[in-house]
Formats: sequence, structure tokens, C-alpha cells
Amino acid sequence: MTLRVVLVDDQTLVRTGFRLVLDETDDIEVVGEAADGFQALDVVARTRPDVVLMDVRMPGLDGIEATRRIRTGPHPAKVIILTTFDLDEYVLSGLRAGASGFLLKDALAADLVNAVRVVVAGEAVAAPSVTRRLFAHYLGRSPAPPPADERLAALTGREREILTLVTRGLSNAEIAVALSLAESTVKTHLGRILAKLDLRDRVQAVILGYECGLAK
Repeated sequence: MTLRVVLVDDQTLVRTGFRLVLDETDDIEVVGEAADGFQALDVVARTRPDVVLMDVRMPGLDGIEATRRIRTGPHPAKVIILTTFDLDEYVLSGLRAGASGFLLKDALAADLVNAVRVVVAGEAVAAPSVTRRLFAHYLGRSPAPPPADERLAALTGREREILTLVTRGLSNAEIAVALSLAESTVKTHLGRILAKLDLRDRVQAVILGYECGLAK
């Protein structure tokens, strides 16, 4: 299966560099480019990509609002936020808008290719250590959240335990070892957590976990 990608960045050189990398693969095709959020919405509507690589700081409609509209639109492609540095508050806003992760613009070619493949497979893109620093930096400064039980009351004890470990940056394999479970069982629990809490993906679960104080 060929994965269809749209590149969105107001810098032509950035788009060109990403296209050159992705064009070297056998399973990824760049089907469109855009220089701002409005163009991105038009290109996504016409090309129906699997993944959008989205800059956040652009003239006109910014990448955050464009991400929100894409994710709630009729063709909700996966979105990966592009950023120049990891502690970027715009990235957090993009993740809250529905992006599946973020990628530094100077990422290695292999990381770029892997990011596209990973989000299509339903996983989140961002090293756990980077995600923890990002969320701790910004969500740690937020006003005190409501008691966690009010938001997580629908979860079983095991599901809450798994959400806590997801929030702390553990992978499914690491959670399986920690709780003496099969990795497939962890995936099943995570799927139920997302469904019960009406969350899009693992990134959204981590954000909620931080807001509910599960990272402590």
C-alpha cells in the first residue's frame, strides 16, 4: 500500500527537502504541497492524503487551526506537526487540536520516513522523553486540574494503571513487562481507554493524563 502525504510549510526549501527524502521510498508518495493553512485545506480535500506534515507558524490560517479543521473534516488525515525546537508551546496546541505527534524539522531522513509509517499504523510520533519534557514544561504551569476521578471515573483500575504508565512515557512493550501482561492485552486495554474517554490517540491520552496529575 502506498502512503499518500501532503507537505505544508511556508518555506519552499523545507518542503523540497522533505519531498526529496520521501520520494526515495517505495511506499510513500507526496501527493500535494501547500504554503499556508488555507491552501492545506484545499489540497487535503482534493488529494485525500493519509498523512499531513504540518508547519504551525504560517501566514493566513496557521497550522493549529488547519490541523483542527482537517481532523474534524470529512477526510481526517493524520497530522504530524513540524517544529524547529522541541519545547514549543505551539506543538502542544497542535497536539490538542488532533495531531498525532510532532517532528523536528532537522530530523534525520530515517526518522521522517518512520514518522509517516508510524502514524498510519495508529501510533504517536515523538520520543517519550521529549514528550514528557514538553508536557511537563507547559502543562506543569497550568492551573490545578479538577480531581482526576471526575474525568477518569469510567476506567477500571487496570485501565487507569495503564493510562498512568502511558502518561509517564512507557511504550506498550514496557507496560506489558511492568504489569506482567501480554503486549496484545495492553493494546486492547489502551483501545478501551481511548474509546471510554473519547480520545483520538495515544497523544491525547498522555495530555489528559498530565492534566489529571497521573505523571507524578
